Amino acid sequence: MQTAEVSINQKLTSEEILNDYRIAWESRQASLAGRKEVFMGKAKFGIFGDGKEVAQLAMAKFFKAGDFRSGYYRDQTFMFAIGELTLQQYFAQLYAHTDVEAEPSTAGRAMNGHFGTRLLDEEGNWKDLTKQKNSSSDISPTAAQMPRLVGLAYASKLYRQNPELQQFDTFSVNGNEVAFGTIGNASTSEGMFFEAINAAGVLQIPMLVSVWDDGYGISVPAEYQTTKGSISEILAGFQRNSKEEQGYEIFKVKGWDYAALCEAYEAAVRVCREEHVPVLIHVEEVTQPQGHSTSGSHERYKSKERLDWEADFDCLKKMREWVLESGIATEEQLDQIEEAAKETVKVARTNAWSEFMASIKSDHEDALRLLNNLASASEHITEVTAISEELRKTLNPVRSDAVRAIRKALRYVRDERNEAKHELVGWLEQTLGENADRFNSYLYSQSEESALLVEEVKAEFDDNSPVVDGREVLQACFDAILARDPRVFAIGEDVGKIGDVNQAFAGLQEKYGELRVTDTGIRECTIIGQGIGASLRGLRPITEIQYLDYLLYAIQILSDDVACLQYRTKGGQKAPLIVRTRGHRLEGIWHSGSPIGMILNSIRGMHVLVPRDMTQAAGFYNTLLKADEPALVIECLNGYRLKERIPNNIAEFTVPLGQPEIIKEGTDITIVTYGSMCRIVMDAAKQLEEFGISAEVIDVQTLLPFDINHMISDSIRKTNRVLFADEDVPGGATAFMMQQVVDGQEAWRYLDSKPQCLTAHAHRPPYSSDGDYFSKPNTEDVFETVYDIMHEADPKAYPVIF
Repeated sequence: MQTAEVSINQKLTSEEILNDYRIAWESRQASLAGRKEVFMGKAKFGIFGDGKEVAQLAMAKFFKAGDFRSGYYRDQTFMFAIGELTLQQYFAQLYAHTDVEAEPSTAGRAMNGHFGTRLLDEEGNWKDLTKQKNSSSDISPTAAQMPRLVGLAYASKLYRQNPELQQFDTFSVNGNEVAFGTIGNASTSEGMFFEAINAAGVLQIPMLVSVWDDGYGISVPAEYQTTKGSISEILAGFQRNSKEEQGYEIFKVKGWDYAALCEAYEAAVRVCREEHVPVLIHVEEVTQPQGHSTSGSHERYKSKERLDWEADFDCLKKMREWVLESGIATEEQLDQIEEAAKETVKVARTNAWSEFMASIKSDHEDALRLLNNLASASEHITEVTAISEELRKTLNPVRSDAVRAIRKALRYVRDERNEAKHELVGWLEQTLGENADRFNSYLYSQSEESALLVEEVKAEFDDNSPVVDGREVLQACFDAILARDPRVFAIGEDVGKIGDVNQAFAGLQEKYGELRVTDTGIRECTIIGQGIGASLRGLRPITEIQYLDYLLYAIQILSDDVACLQYRTKGGQKAPLIVRTRGHRLEGIWHSGSPIGMILNSIRGMHVLVPRDMTQAAGFYNTLLKADEPALVIECLNGYRLKERIPNNIAEFTVPLGQPEIIKEGTDITIVTYGSMCRIVMDAAKQLEEFGISAEVIDVQTLLPFDINHMISDSIRKTNRVLFADEDVPGGATAFMMQQVVDGQEAWRYLDSKPQCLTAHAHRPPYSSDGDYFSKPNTEDVFETVYDIMHEADPKAYPVIF
């Protein structure tokens, strides 16, 4: 472990040092002003990076074009220092300005302190990432930036070691890029942190982690957070003892010591960039002058002695002392810098607020004008005038104030017909559309590479198409994918040497090498993170979670990071990650997974594909690799050894998303299902035919998106009855499908019988061989449920069975 020595870095000029001092002071003043804006009611919440300024200046000095940051909500000074955040943009984010030009990080969709650079142009195409300084989009959950950080650094390793990737020179320059991560000391208690640290040590990737250690996690001091009270001490075992030994370089440095910080970061980044060795910099004795956030006061939990120490060791105070002692500037010069910083921040804050309010003012004024017109023309002048007056008196109005007032007014004039009302309705419809763009757009890709725009190519078969195990269909597909696109790689537990537990990658590591088909440790969260980070850098990872049940280890990072990435950047970043897993039918509590309701409600923003066989799965993989969106593909666990034919065009055929397939036509009832349940439902449908019941069976194929052309509703219009069947618990995916069809597609109008759901029991299947039969829907369950629906419709034709 290295401790940086305190000495002046001779490479820094006085001008550079004073410029840093200016940036630090502007950042501090921005924090102070931001807190005031929250307390004045001009912003909802504030969380700031004060106390970390000097350390972040040092880090920024060695952050080059092409590098990536994966940080958290304290890094404002760093973003200022690398030139990727202006003071006005900082305040625009605090006010939640929805204009991408004013607030490019999130377009007002994330609270302040959440930074990101725009990696895509307005059409959703990649920019040249080697020519800009890059920040992946921040998220709030503590330590959740760490899995992605592993992937950002892993991409550099792939770009350096795989010659086939040299052609993609807008994403990397020979893998020379460093991934900079930042985290607070308390958040290092999270499992994701330790998993990421271990993964990076194994992978030996250029990942540099800075821990800002201010001694607390909100109100909880370090002794309750970390063994020995020091993250660098407990990670000392990761320190490499020689250049030949794999491990970390670990540095400790004081957060108020500008010279030592510069030297530490210079040495750390050199090791990281040149040797591809991960580095941890433990930045100690950091302060947090305003406490955790605007939601509380640190005076409640810090002792007077601690507060006095923080005042004495504030990094700006210590930097000022060092500048004076070193003779770099006089007190008068520093006073001038500080005063100028206050004025600069004041101007930026005023301009940001003016532009924010101007963007709302026109809506506010239009609404008042239209309400006044309506009042003049309406029989309900008293009510409309009262609504108008309430809106007029609103202090610091937001967009919803005008819309809310208009909608209330329209209630009173619902029976009236006049031009004023017509104009009001037109304004409301236009405004709702504009606000849909501001607040609801980019959940999914809106580029020309959207998965929904991929052209369908039918699978082709002939008499010579070989009949093989389902796993061999996937193997042929993955072989073709790896051959045609060097950006594609597959990682996961047992994926490499043995070709995954079900052999879909069998022999492909030997054919394409370990960089393309790679074994990982048992670490689902960072397997996904590896894929997120790599896909942010232009690669096309297929990351495997061995069984669907184990997705629970990674669901947080899927939900909070990749699923909402396009949304929270309003199309500024994308991570076209493919997550491959297997689930459904198999005995056992932890290997029978179908927690689809949990998945659907957690990862909106990703596509969820549920192919019934391996041929459909292969078509989905081909589709996704032509698109720029993330997706989860759930293969059927019991389908790998069932016989299928390999399509002649295995490398080219595609299966469209959001388009169900009628796998059996019928006239009496529609059965909607997917995945392994398709075989069970088809078996029941054949048996129902013997008793005069014609069932139409529909495989939805994809749950997100779901039946975009309303095929299921069209089927119900013909049959007038519907059963939704799957293996999830009651209220899970069947409830989702029913809502989509009966409510969303308005299929209720075609029903002659009550729509029903057939689900698994609320528990998971036990281990015994009978577990699936008595826990999940079986053929007899499907038969009897359908028969009972028909009995209710026609008791004479279908008498009670038992």
